[in-house]
Amino acid sequence: MAVSKNGGLTQHADRGLVRRMLKRIFKWLAGLLAVVVAVIGIFAINAIYFRPWSLRVFYEKVFLEFAFENPEILTALGLLEQFGITGHSGRLSDSSVAKQKEVMARTKQNLAELRAYPLAKQNESEKLSTHLLEWFLQVAVDGEKFQFHNYPVNQLFGVQNGIPSFMANTHRLQRERDARYYLQRLEAIPKKFDQVLEGLRLRESMDILPPRFVVERVLREMNEFVAQPVAENILAKSFQTRLVKAPDLTDAQRADLNAAVQRTVTDKVYPAYGKLIDYFTALRPKTTTDDGVWKLPHGDEFYAFMLRQNTTTKLKPAEIHDLGLREVARIEGEMRTILDAQGHLGRTVGEWMQELTKDEKFQFPDSDEGRAAAIGEYSRLIRQALERSKEFFRVLPRAKVEVRRIPEFKEKTAPGAYYEPGAFDGSRPGVFYCNLRDMKEIAKFGMPTLAYHEAVPGHHFQITIAQELTGVPTFRKILPFTAYAEGWALYTEWLAKEAGWYRDDPYGDLGRLQAELFRAVRLVVDTGIHHKRWTREQAIDYMRGQTGMGEKEVTSEIERYIVMLGQACAYKVGMLKIQELRRRAEAALGAKFDLKDFHDVVLKTGSLPLDILEEQVNTWIASVKPA
Repeated sequence: MAVSKNGGLTQHADRGLVRRMLKRIFKWLAGLLAVVVAVIGIFAINAIYFRPWSLRVFYEKVFLEFAFENPEILTALGLLEQFGITGHSGRLSDSSVAKQKEVMARTKQNLAELRAYPLAKQNESEKLSTHLLEWFLQVAVDGEKFQFHNYPVNQLFGVQNGIPSFMANTHRLQRERDARYYLQRLEAIPKKFDQVLEGLRLRESMDILPPRFVVERVLREMNEFVAQPVAENILAKSFQTRLVKAPDLTDAQRADLNAAVQRTVTDKVYPAYGKLIDYFTALRPKTTTDDGVWKLPHGDEFYAFMLRQNTTTKLKPAEIHDLGLREVARIEGEMRTILDAQGHLGRTVGEWMQELTKDEKFQFPDSDEGRAAAIGEYSRLIRQALERSKEFFRVLPRAKVEVRRIPEFKEKTAPGAYYEPGAFDGSRPGVFYCNLRDMKEIAKFGMPTLAYHEAVPGHHFQITIAQELTGVPTFRKILPFTAYAEGWALYTEWLAKEAGWYRDDPYGDLGRLQAELFRAVRLVVDTGIHHKRWTREQAIDYMRGQTGMGEKEVTSEIERYIVMLGQACAYKVGMLKIQELRRRAEAALGAKFDLKDFHDVVLKTGSLPLDILEEQVNTWIASVKPA
């Protein structure tokens, strides 16, 4: 061996020794990697094709099956991007009839496998997760006979407006690969539309047809969409705007990508819309002006199922209708008291609310400046509510929330507002979308309540706190139960009143009551349309007369209940249950009742059916109640 003058190895010998050592290390690592891959492979095969050994693995299996079949949801959640997994970003979900039937078969299998895990071996957290997942899967199985009893393309949602909105607002455009994925998704639209058309034709053969107004709204929306010059279409325009922020592209690459997007919209997207337009044009003469689902095969049974699914209760349509009438009368009485105190005498509550909504002091200008001012006011209200909420909540969401306008291409038929959750990885904040189609519809006295409901401490708190939970299965962070979610948001409107946020603001409190009245009226009109066979016009007249809301807003709301039956009943039912549970806790615990603890119990389990929420609150009361 060559030795240097200082007794060390020569450089040549040193390199040889290092090579031999590295070779041994790499060989050892390769063996270790092979073992790891084998273990992972065995684990993955077990998890995918068999009932997993671990219950917690089973929970994640159920979630991953759902997520990987819905790449748009994966993109929206932002769960995988943080690990460098992005392949789903170039795909759209399979909407074929075969896939829908396959999902139902797997749901049955998952339910059977879940029940095979012994409850006696589960801890309390696992028992809750099992109880929750079993409830969800069982309801899905119960609804098998109604899996095609819906209108998948309607004035509110469907591929025709959902895909453009998703591509413009949710699909990531941070680097070149995201732009390539964007193109892949555009190229997948024709296949997606064909799958939807297959399902529409199946429903037509089953005599499941939407009301005529739905067809007319959808046709107008789609015709306006394809009538735009391609460069002005939201798919091309939003891409061009957002692509500027991608740092790893040259100007020439951006130009090539923009040209490719416009070419794809022209050659593939617009023709796909054309096929859907042709179908609905031919379908229109076959439709009627009957709006309720009572007209469908087994329509009454279907409506009862939808109420069960949405309210997570066993309330019957007639019971919900009567509850609505009672709540309308109670809330109107409270509004009457405020109106009288402000000198508004001699008219009905609805008439006064219509008058006040038109009052210039409660209006923004119907201009770009007025719209910007409204967004600014919503943002201010949310910042203020976030600070005030610290008094009543122990846990606040880490994710931010923003206010944005509902995209103009869909605002004509969209609701007044909605919330869209942020991404799990923090790359996209929660967004409160407000409808600014007609500024005459926005009364300043109603803005605080809407901000509290959609953002803070309403949906943004409830949804984001669930997303940020630790130590629970992923499905617990995202599973939606309408009665819980909307009940919570409506409860927070009332909480703001109780907390004094409307002190010295009688018109703001009037706006709160108008919003609550609106939800009570929903119980009446939803059951009126689908159970009592009201016409759309009857429901519109009733809601306008009771609430004083604008004609455009009321019309879009009533049309929403026709295609989303039962969903609107969940709000008030959920709110009343949460209020009931809080009163129960206050009565049982007395001085030991802590409002922050109660809010923790409601929020830190994630979304729950109301009967399971009641079980959780009862358990908490028992644990705190003095002997």
